[in-house]
Amino acid sequence: MNKKRTAAEKHEGIQNALERCGKLNYNYRPVQAGWTMPDGSYNYRGTVGQRMGRVFLRTLVKLFAPLITFCVCGARVVGRKNLKGLKGGAVSICNHIHYLDTFFIRRAVGAFRSYHTMGPWNNRKDFVGFIMRRGAMLPLTANLAGMRNLNAELERLVTKKKQIINFYPEQAFWKNYQKPRPMMDGAFHYAVKFNVPVVPIFCTFKKKKGKPKKLRINVLPLLYPNEALPRAERIADLKARAQAAWKQCYEKAYAIPLEYLTRE
Repeated sequence: MNKKRTAAEKHEGIQNALERCGKLNYNYRPVQAGWTMPDGSYNYRGTVGQRMGRVFLRTLVKLFAPLITFCVCGARVVGRKNLKGLKGGAVSICNHIHYLDTFFIRRAVGAFRSYHTMGPWNNRKDFVGFIMRRGAMLPLTANLAGMRNLNAELERLVTKKKQIINFYPEQAFWKNYQKPRPMMDGAFHYAVKFNVPVVPIFCTFKKKKGKPKKLRINVLPLLYPNEALPRAERIADLKARAQAAWKQCYEKAYAIPLEYLTRE
């Protein structure tokens, strides 16, 4: 228990220091060796074996994710009614705060299938990478040919298969961090490109006196691109509305205004 508290305090100290410097998108966790940048030969759709493995893993997750996330985090989904009317084909965004984030998203979207964009360093050569590639991971890439492959697969999944693609718009994992962080353009670029709604998801913690923290997976109202605006403004507007939705959720959940630490 002491080790867990020490680790939590270490994360909090680093996050507070970065927050004071305004570096809210900095990835302070070291990247493990043993990964490869997806290139033109990377098969985002996956081989037949990988697709079969994906079906198997998806079934296991559907069966056990609710139990695992409840036992580990006391997680409960709030606001799934906001998905009413969604026909599929959407971009979801979620704050990146836990190792079980993908489980949270799968619980949040219910019957819809979700795929998950992740940093290229998640394309690992070990067993973890093996599982992630069969768990609907779509690794991002800095390779031009690889990016063309990724774009083609995203378009196929969203526009033809009507699936949900998840992005962590802060692009950095901050364990158990409660405040909403600034978002990058990526998720909103694709929402505008494919003309699909954004599903904002924001995870908060609820603590009762004398009891452990309980995680709440908040599904917020859908956000649609404003087609009356030029493309660049459409992306900026969608991102601004998503940021505002996260802020509102944070302030409602914790009953405090959103304020960031500043240099003393």
